[in-house]
Amino acid sequence: MHFVAGNWKMNLDRKSALALVSALRERAGQRTDLDIAVFPPFVYLDEVARSLAGSRIQVGGQNCCDEEKGAFTGEVSATMLRDVGAGWVLLGHSERRHLYGESDALIQAKVQRALSSGLRVMLCVGETLGEREAKRTEAVIGAQLKAGLQGVKPADLDRMAVAYEPVWAIGTGVNASTAQASEAHAYLRGVLSGLYTPAQARSMRILYGGSVKATNAAELMRAPDVDGCLVGGASLEASSFLGIIDGAPRL
Repeated sequence: MHFVAGNWKMNLDRKSALALVSALRERAGQRTDLDIAVFPPFVYLDEVARSLAGSRIQVGGQNCCDEEKGAFTGEVSATMLRDVGAGWVLLGHSERRHLYGESDALIQAKVQRALSSGLRVMLCVGETLGEREAKRTEAVIGAQLKAGLQGVKPADLDRMAVAYEPVWAIGTGVNASTAQASEAHAYLRGVLSGLYTPAQARSMRILYGGSVKATNAAELMRAPDVDGCLVGGASLEASSFLGIIDGAPRL
């Protein structure tokens, strides 16, 4: 089953957030042939989760702390996310890696904390333009994937998803071609096969993210090894996000 997720980043206000999820619920809230999730800013999580209760649309946090609780000013714990209705958390997003300096070791600790707290994890990996031009794409995303999954037991894989987000495509309007996405996803699935089993690698969903729009999402999701999309700017308006949802391959 394909998975379409919307990462709102630091956008929207309370009124527009609730109007957006109301429209999503009305049009796609009971879809059984597709998984859908939204990742609002922390301050709107509780109300968004309440608004979507009873629908099949899932809710996640955009990040979490690697610690359970304590004197960590400004942080939000995995248990807090669960307490307000989140079922997922995004970890390792390139903006966290490159803008805020989150290391592979920190992301790995966050993955462990989130899983132990009962959350599902969408682990993001991706290379910069310089790394792609230097033909280091596979080395970079393979290392990020291996580090993020270090210590993750096979029994926990059904609570994991991976998002391949080439940094050079995020917010630039330039998305990876279907061939580029397929190549990266196939490589990541091969890494998963080496870490676990081929069957477990096949069952792991790998989403593509990076300038996803209604005009390119359907083609991307039909590509081999692309199991859905992690959507940024186009998830901020109901019409554009629903366009992507409507174009997803049906079972």
